Amino acid sequence: MMPAKTTTTLVFTYGTLKRGFSNHVLMQDLIRSGDASFKGVYQTLDKYPLVCGPYRVPFLLNKPGSGHHVTGELYAVSPRGLSRLDELEGISRGHYVRQQIRLAAAEDLETETSSSSCVVEAYYAHKSYEEELWKRNRGRSFGAYTENEARGYVKRNDRPQHLSFLDHIRIFVSSPCD
Repeated sequence: MMPAKTTTTLVFTYGTLKRGFSNHVLMQDLIRSGDASFKGVYQTLDKYPLVCGPYRVPFLLNKPGSGHHVTGELYAVSPRGLSRLDELEGISRGHYVRQQIRLAAAEDLETETSSSSCVVEAYYAHKSYEEELWKRNRGRSFGAYTENEARGYVKRNDRPQHLSFLDHIRIFVSSPCD
């Protein structure tokens, strides 16, 4: 249980941090230490492109109106937990940016009940490569990162270590489409 006095940040996860995916071990660790709690399955109120980059890494592109209503999981995270998520997502290295996004509970959208929306934070692809990633995916995206989209995902430690994450992205966006 998180102490009541701790300020938490609501974070929308749409990829490998979700239950059943490779980086969820970090969320489990944060939940065990009291630095995160699961709030439910949510969907973006607006449509956004969710695409895969190099090694089937998922990226949410900050292009509202394109793509799909993206389904993911919402977590309340402590400042300490947020710092660990920021590190994983490479915030200080220009990999992702953490910005606001509007959500509604997934069951409210399915039943078309009038739902109240909430503004939370999500990790978007960094602006330095977002447009190239969108072009490389030929404007195609998906509404959820599932086992199907994750097929072929390569964990960070199993990728060539002599290249940075941004090098991998540059190579990916300049390579021909499948």
